[in-house]
Amino acid sequence: MRKRSTLQTAEQDTDTGSLLDSDPDLKQRPGRGGGGGGGGTAAAAAAAAAGGRQGPEVERSMGTPFRRLGVMGKMKRMLLWFLVVYVSVPIVIKLCPSIQAKLVFLNFVRVPYFIDLKRPFDLGLNHTHNYYLEPEEGTRIGVWHTVPAHMWRDAQDKDGDWYDGTFSSAHPVILYLHGNSGTRGGDHRVQLYKVLSSLGYHVVTFDYRGWGDSDGSPAEGDMTSDALFMYDRLKLRLKKTPLYVWGHSLGTGVATNLVRRLCDRGNPPDALILESPFTNIREEAKSHPFSMVYRYLPGFDWFFLDAITANNIRFSSDENMSHISCPLLILHAEDDSVVPFHLGKKLYDMAVRSQSLSGHKVHFVPFHSSLGYRHKLIYRSPELPKILSDFLGSAPPVQ
Repeated sequence: MRKRSTLQTAEQDTDTGSLLDSDPDLKQRPGRGGGGGGGGTAAAAAAAAAGGRQGPEVERSMGTPFRRLGVMGKMKRMLLWFLVVYVSVPIVIKLCPSIQAKLVFLNFVRVPYFIDLKRPFDLGLNHTHNYYLEPEEGTRIGVWHTVPAHMWRDAQDKDGDWYDGTFSSAHPVILYLHGNSGTRGGDHRVQLYKVLSSLGYHVVTFDYRGWGDSDGSPAEGDMTSDALFMYDRLKLRLKKTPLYVWGHSLGTGVATNLVRRLCDRGNPPDALILESPFTNIREEAKSHPFSMVYRYLPGFDWFFLDAITANNIRFSSDENMSHISCPLLILHAEDDSVVPFHLGKKLYDMAVRSQSLSGHKVHFVPFHSSLGYRHKLIYRSPELPKILSDFLGSAPPVQ
């Protein structure tokens, strides 16, 4: 059977070949008929072989634009997400004003982390006493009292009664009101305590409600109440010893609130020192670097600044200037990017025009940008001791 089928196939091939030879028209039509199919198959094979050789080159040439399209697609998606977030933030803040309050206070940011506020000597303050007071029943705030540096030997292992007894000395006391974020153990704050202590001052500082290891939640009214409570307590112990109020950054708003209350009731402090102050919280928020991406957005005031006011946060130092009647010293670095220099200068100009400050010393000390003190490093100035002694009078006695 195999032989017969082989013979039949051979005969068919012979017949086909003779037919092609005898018909010239069939030779001119390679795409038709059996022979044409064979020729087409050969051509297809050749084309396929050629295509096989060209395939990688084609793929490479086509891959580049596809990759470009992929990168462009990712960039478009990233841009879309950015726009969604950009538009969503002001809407969320407007709907939830409490978020804006948290951004003003930043009390949840504790830097440096993992420090024990009960152990100030871990930070090099081996002449500092940590204790707790209750400005209101059931509300406890953490306090530090750093004595003048020359007392450090006597201060070792002493209790609170010994520290309270040191207020009877002739050394003036500075009530320090810190700014937002961090605690009373923040590095730049600790460095300032050391400088002031070395100059012969007592330094008393505390964490407002909601900061550090103090109880409660932050609010402008409570911050001012805590400061007033601390001032009154110190005043009872000091009698005739000078008591100065020093505020930094957001603490300058607390300081002017406090001193306004003291002046209104007729017992102003011996002096008010404002380090890196602003005029009011709305102007500060508008000038803050965090607001840069939204500052020129239509409705910026409505979305962001009104949300601050809705939380009853004002810190109106500019308005307080017309009620303050004690010596005023303002310190500000020209390269301060957090509270811009022009806000401190503007506040000084208001103070100079204030009728209540007429007859009191009002000094403004700028620090050139080349010094690099920015927002937190004025304590590094070698001129600070002289600035304080010139303004506050003779330097405290150092034994």
